[in-house]
Amino acid sequence: MRILLVEDDAVLGDGLSLSLSDWGFDVTLAETGGYAGGALATQPYDLVILDLGLPDMDGRDVLRQLRARKSAVPVLILTARDGLNDRVGGLELGADDYMTKPFELRELEARVRALLRRSHGGFDHEIRFGGLTLNTRDQQISIDGVPLGLPPREYGVLEALLLQSGRVVSKDSIAQRLAAHSEELADNAIEVYVHRLRKRLEPLNINIRTVRGLGYLLEHNHDA
Repeated sequence: MRILLVEDDAVLGDGLSLSLSDWGFDVTLAETGGYAGGALATQPYDLVILDLGLPDMDGRDVLRQLRARKSAVPVLILTARDGLNDRVGGLELGADDYMTKPFELRELEARVRALLRRSHGGFDHEIRFGGLTLNTRDQQISIDGVPLGLPPREYGVLEALLLQSGRVVSKDSIAQRLAAHSEELADNAIEVYVHRLRKRLEPLNINIRTVRGLGYLLEHNHDA
């Protein structure tokens, strides 16, 4: 599921991007209305999270342009504007939901998933790769239904790879994900966790390949 997050506050935007990625979504961050409009005109998205107070235009103009193109992509307005007229006006322009800042992450996740279920006729919380299954709602990885029981940091590494299965995941992005949930990492920590995970995944014919200069790729071991 691809989400376009339109938010000009760099700190909030980065934090929300990380949370949305942790929940299993592919996130694009747009800090201006112009960038958001261009992205929406050229790329398919499953949901838009839209701030109204953008530096170059009112977020309502982004919404107005989107609906003028007959796009039905769900839009969740996320803004500090909490007046009744703001809420009613946003919904009348075609927004599907409206949340005001500050907000709780758990409520945001619930609303995001509700909008996606409504627009896609159901939403699967599970990501599968061979015999591995990642349940993004329960934050659990299992093998054929049996929990793998990984230490937290090994879980974090494997979760990052599963969320981006089929793509190379950079070492820096993995480190940032782990550091967001615990203390600072040692320089060689990622290599240690990857080494341990490779041994665990050998019986499943799944490998973590090192792509030199880029990062790691989760792949099936076709030579086994």
